[in-house]
Amino acid sequence: MKAKCAAKGLLCFALLFSLILTFTATAVAEEEIKIGAVQPITGRFAFAGVQINAGLEDALMMANEEGGINGKKIKYIMEDGAYQVDTAVAAFKRIMARDNPIIMYGESTGLGKAMAPEIKDRYHILYSSTSFSSELADAAKNPYMYVAGPTYSDMFGILLKYIAKEKPQAKVAFFYSDTEFGRDPVEYGKETCKKLGLELVAEEVSKVGSVDVTSQVLDMKRKGVEYCIFQGFVLSPVPAVMKQAKDYGLKCKFMGTFWTTNKMLLDKLGPMADNYMGVMPYSFYYEENVPMIKKIIEWNKKHHPDVTYRPTSYMQGFVNGLLYVEALKRADKEGALTGDGLVKAMNSIKDVDFGGIMAPVTITDNKIPMGRVFKGNSKTLQFEAVSDWIRLD
Repeated sequence: MKAKCAAKGLLCFALLFSLILTFTATAVAEEEIKIGAVQPITGRFAFAGVQINAGLEDALMMANEEGGINGKKIKYIMEDGAYQVDTAVAAFKRIMARDNPIIMYGESTGLGKAMAPEIKDRYHILYSSTSFSSELADAAKNPYMYVAGPTYSDMFGILLKYIAKEKPQAKVAFFYSDTEFGRDPVEYGKETCKKLGLELVAEEVSKVGSVDVTSQVLDMKRKGVEYCIFQGFVLSPVPAVMKQAKDYGLKCKFMGTFWTTNKMLLDKLGPMADNYMGVMPYSFYYEENVPMIKKIIEWNKKHHPDVTYRPTSYMQGFVNGLLYVEALKRADKEGALTGDGLVKAMNSIKDVDFGGIMAPVTITDNKIPMGRVFKGNSKTLQFEAVSDWIRLD
C-alpha cells in the first residue's frame, strides 16, 4: 500500500514538474520576440551583406541592452542567402517554418519580389530588405513591405531637384546597368526631368563591371551632357567612365544613388573624387557630431574593438533595426504584436528623431522619401554634404 502511494506521489510530482517546465518555456517564448533575416553573407554582394547584417544585429542587441521591447527580449535569427534567389527563398521559408518570426529582413530585390505574394497572403509579417526598389514600396500591392529610406526613384528625384536648382535646363544623362536594379528608376527619372525643365539627352546602358565604356562616353560628349546619374552599379564601371570622360574632355558632373555613394568608390576614384556626388539618406560613420553616430562608435568600441570604420551598408542595416524596434514598442503597447499590428505601428511613425542618423522620420507610402546630396573630397576621401535634407513628400 505504501509503495503504491509512493509511486502515485512520484507520478504526481513528475506531472507537476512537467507542467512547470511547460509553463516556464511558454512564458519565455511569450517574452521573446523573433526577428528573422536572410542576408547575403557569401556571394558577389557579401562585401555589403556582412556589414548590413552587423548593422541590423547591433541595433537589435543595443535595444536589448536598453530593456528590449517593453521588457521583452529580441531574438535575431539569420541565415545566408548567398545573393541567390533560390537559396534565399529556401532560407526564408526554413526560418518561417522553424522559428515563425513576426519580422523578416531580406537580402535582395529578387527575394522580395519572389516572396511578395506569400508575405501578403500567407505569412502576414513585417518585411524590409537591402533593396530600395520602388515596386517593393508599393503600399497597395505590398502592404507588409517597407523601405528604410527613399526608393531608387526618390533618389533620382532628389538628385534631379538638386541639379535643377544648381543649373536650370541642364543637359542630363542616365547611365544604368542592364539589370532590374539599373532600370528601376529610369521611367520616373524621365517624368521628373520634364517636370523640372531638365533636358534628358542620353540614356547609356552598360553591363555591371564593364570596362569598355568608350562608346557611351563619346555619345555623352557629342550630346553635351552636363550631369550624369549612375544607377545599378556599386563600383565598376563608374571609375572607368569618369576617367575616359576626363581623357576625352567631357566636362560633366557625375552622380549616383545609395550603392554608389560609398567610401570604396571614393578610394578608387582618388583625385577624381572631387567630381563625384551622391545621394544618401543616412549619416556617415565619420560624422561624429551626430548623437546616434557617437552611440554607434561607442557600441563598436565595446563589442567590435577591431572595427575602425562602418560603411553605409552598415547604416542601412542599423536604420532598419531602429525602425523595427520603434514599431515593436508601439505595437506591443497596443497588445498587437502581429504583422498587421506592426504595419499599423510603422504607418504611425511621424517626425521621430533617431538621434540624427536621419532627419526626423515620417513613414510615407511605406518608405522615407528624403536624403541629402554629398560631394566627394579627394583629400580626405570622404563625402561632404552639399545640400540640406531634400524631401519628396
